[in-house]
Amino acid sequence: MSLAWLAPILVLGLVIFVHELGHFLAAKWTGVYAPRFSIGFGPALWKRRRGETEYVLAAIPLGGYVRMASRDDETMAAIEGGKPEGLAAEQVHAATGAVGGPLASNPADWDEEAMVPFGPKPVPPHRWFESKPLWARLVIMLAGVAMNVVLTFVVSTGVFAYYGRSYVPAVVDSVIADMPARSAGLQQGDSIAAINGLPVRAWSDMLTTISASAGKPLTLDVIRAGRPVQLTMTPVAQKGVDAVTGKAVTVGRIGAYPQEKIERQSIGLAAATVAGGQATWTMATSVVGVVGGLFRGSISVKNLGGPVAIARTSVAAAKTGLENLWALIAFLSINLAVLNLLPIPILDGGQVVMTIAESVKGSPFTIRTREMVMRLGLAAIVALFAVVMFNDIVALFK
Repeated sequence: MSLAWLAPILVLGLVIFVHELGHFLAAKWTGVYAPRFSIGFGPALWKRRRGETEYVLAAIPLGGYVRMASRDDETMAAIEGGKPEGLAAEQVHAATGAVGGPLASNPADWDEEAMVPFGPKPVPPHRWFESKPLWARLVIMLAGVAMNVVLTFVVSTGVFAYYGRSYVPAVVDSVIADMPARSAGLQQGDSIAAINGLPVRAWSDMLTTISASAGKPLTLDVIRAGRPVQLTMTPVAQKGVDAVTGKAVTVGRIGAYPQEKIERQSIGLAAATVAGGQATWTMATSVVGVVGGLFRGSISVKNLGGPVAIARTSVAAAKTGLENLWALIAFLSINLAVLNLLPIPILDGGQVVMTIAESVKGSPFTIRTREMVMRLGLAAIVALFAVVMFNDIVALFK
């Protein structure tokens, strides 16, 4: 299998699998009947039933689902793709615990000792999703998000532990004319050791300090040809755009660029764990910032990418090495976690809001209300998918 196919399948498949595994394990732990665990949608390429669950690999690898027993399942099945295959409606209703979706069931799979849809036995009401207490339902709905956060943390920690901490050293490659660095005498090859007495190792450390110091004098301790040199300069204020929020910002600049060189610092497991946690938090907050920017209008939907963009990025990452491929997996995993928390009915966040609202109300919403809300959520997801696919197509032509 070529890299163009293998890389996207590995990246998307792992992220989706971990998410759905969270829902599935939580359902099992709380005693909810879960007859299908599917990675992908559409026709099954491979399926096998073990115990009371059928495991499926489907043809369209753009998601997955865990089917759980629900008293409202027939309604949900109509939204997600029709009634269960191979089962008459009478059988579904007689089971008093129907499970919807395109589940099983050619005659060879029929088991007289199994529950619907694999056999004639009804699903006990205590194994319905709705029969569980509020905390258990919330655990099930949030378990997928939690597993994606865990995946991001584990992968990030593993990358730091194995490859070390990578950084661009604070060594000057070039300076710009008529800028503070040139005026102060900074030269190519100079290594910045400290700013205002604070040690500097990475160019990013230096950039952070300079960006926050527009109009403020800075003292740079520089190593030049093995000898210490001290320079004083005042960063000029320049207009810029925040990469996460898209907001206009004012930053300090001195007009210097680093050498295109990456070094690595080996770190122990404890430090890698801390770095993995920090990286997970940074990625999560950046995704939240982008989502907020989209809602505020400061970030255009033209910046969003869909399956084609993910596939192209996956192939590019795989070509540059496993470190970048794992980093992409971590980033997509935290993306999936944050986006699933949006209060859109068909997503985990929307389901959480609906469940809490029902608990506050003291009774379930009517089937008609739930169906209407789910259809609105589905319409929102379809609209978003159309936008990202349009962006993907435009990018391909460009």
